[in-house]
Amino acid sequence: MTNEVADPAVVLDLMEAFRRSKTMFAAVSLGVFDSLADKPKAVETLAAELNANADALGRLLDACVGLGLLQREGMQYANAAAAAAYLCRNSPNRLTGYLVYSNDILWKLWGNLEGAVREGGHQWKQTFGWDGPIFANFFHNEDAKREFLLGMHGYGLISSPLVAAAFDLSRFRRIVDLGGATGHLAVAACQRYPSLQAVVFDLPAAAPLAREMIAATSVAGRVSVQAGDFFTDALPQADLYAVGRILHDWTEEKILTLLGKVHAALPAGGALLIAEKMLDEGKATPMWALMQSLNMLVCTEGKERTLAEYKVLLNKVGFAEVEGRRTSSPLDAILAVKR
Repeated sequence: MTNEVADPAVVLDLMEAFRRSKTMFAAVSLGVFDSLADKPKAVETLAAELNANADALGRLLDACVGLGLLQREGMQYANAAAAAAYLCRNSPNRLTGYLVYSNDILWKLWGNLEGAVREGGHQWKQTFGWDGPIFANFFHNEDAKREFLLGMHGYGLISSPLVAAAFDLSRFRRIVDLGGATGHLAVAACQRYPSLQAVVFDLPAAAPLAREMIAATSVAGRVSVQAGDFFTDALPQADLYAVGRILHDWTEEKILTLLGKVHAALPAGGALLIAEKMLDEGKATPMWALMQSLNMLVCTEGKERTLAEYKVLLNKVGFAEVEGRRTSSPLDAILAVKR
């Protein structure tokens, strides 16, 4: 028998991991990265601009240096490349809207994770007194909604090109992205496949920003926007449908309703492209998907799944040929073909 004590590294790391996330959230919320977008500044200058205590702000800035979000030269702080790209509101790739949502909403929902595990459902009522995961309660004005959608757009810019490249989609002529938000997946697909036409199909509230974002791309002439609800309205005609970060939001019953509707609308040889992060078959990795599945528990009706679990759902509605491909981005790709 050995007297060796187990390595505490994993416990110690996780014990303070939430502090690292909150450091980034707080710096975004306070406007640190936006204030440094134009030039490096000293802590005293930043404290005056941000209405913050100079000593306390200095500790936050030093922590951000340690996290790789800021750089320090002498007494001056500057944004690191990742912060300039993703944490500044003037960047086209910004994730700030989703980070604000994470800080103001998800942070509090995750505080009730124990309740979600005991009860098996989301914690909106327990956390905020709301009757359900109603984003309107968070989007208290148009600016908040726009910033959140732009944060999701930045997320899409990371993932959508790799999803569009995961399979050879050159045989398809028209893709309809259901719940396509700002159109990042439709745009990425059209940029990769010159003969492809695309429709972004989303709720009326999402349409204006989608048109704005698409108009600024090189494929604006091949991507249109149509307002509608994919659960209740007829789907636009297509030989390829796409759902990105959609299925993991819903119960199995709702997923089967949507998948059945897509299958019925497709011609023979048509397909459905799914963009979700797949759990491995043992459900031990990847960590991103494991954490996202818990996130779905506290804030939606859904969860993350393995490829085999997606195949079961797709087979139930008539898809016989289903293949999954992993990507290096936060989303993987699944292609289901109708025969």
